[in-house]
Amino acid sequence: MMARLPRLNLPGVPQHVMQRGNNRQVCFFDEQDYTVYLSKLNEYSEKYQVAVHSYVLMTNHVHLLVTPEEGDGVSRLIQSLGRYYVRYIKQKHERTGTLWQGRYKSTLVDSEKYFLIVSRYIELNPVRAHMVEHPAEYPWSSYHKNALGKPIKLITPHVCYLSLAKTDKTRQKRYTALFERDIPDYTLKEIRDAVNKAWVLGGDGFKAQIEKQAGRRVSPEQRGGDRKSEKYWQGCNQSL
Repeated sequence: MMARLPRLNLPGVPQHVMQRGNNRQVCFFDEQDYTVYLSKLNEYSEKYQVAVHSYVLMTNHVHLLVTPEEGDGVSRLIQSLGRYYVRYIKQKHERTGTLWQGRYKSTLVDSEKYFLIVSRYIELNPVRAHMVEHPAEYPWSSYHKNALGKPIKLITPHVCYLSLAKTDKTRQKRYTALFERDIPDYTLKEIRDAVNKAWVLGGDGFKAQIEKQAGRRVSPEQRGGDRKSEKYWQGCNQSL
């Protein structure tokens, strides 16, 4: 099996973070567990200066869209949060063994082309899992802040979100309208491959910039032509 690539951590660059329960087992057992996790996520995000833009807590995994002020901010946040939450679960539910499945996964996100798509991808997880018919029906996601304007202290709006409109109500309306279109299958695969394989999620210019800074490849070798065809970018632009 090929060794996993080292994580890419750059100040000011958004990251899509995913962490699964061990063997995809449940890591949230009741409502209090979700609440405790979000409370500590807020605490550690402030401590390590990591802005949280979007999130969803599923029963057996977590997705976050975050931006660190310092290069190691996300790693420190996830490590501290993970350690606290594991202790909490073991004490409360009298569980033993590993809660999380190895190390968390993450990818850098090109704000200009992908930020709002990844935010939608995260908040649509409960819909794709057939847990609810609409993201507003699922209580443990940032959709309630980004689309509905519910006060959630944890969330820090990203400039891509703020640029949707000048007022909160119009911004929320336009963000909600994005969910009327499906995310194309090839874009879903792009997002999943990037976070699972530690590739960068972005356009060619963004990838070239990160590759130069990181000193390693940030995307797989192209096979059978350029997948980033006109059809691909047309789908992404429609999503935005």
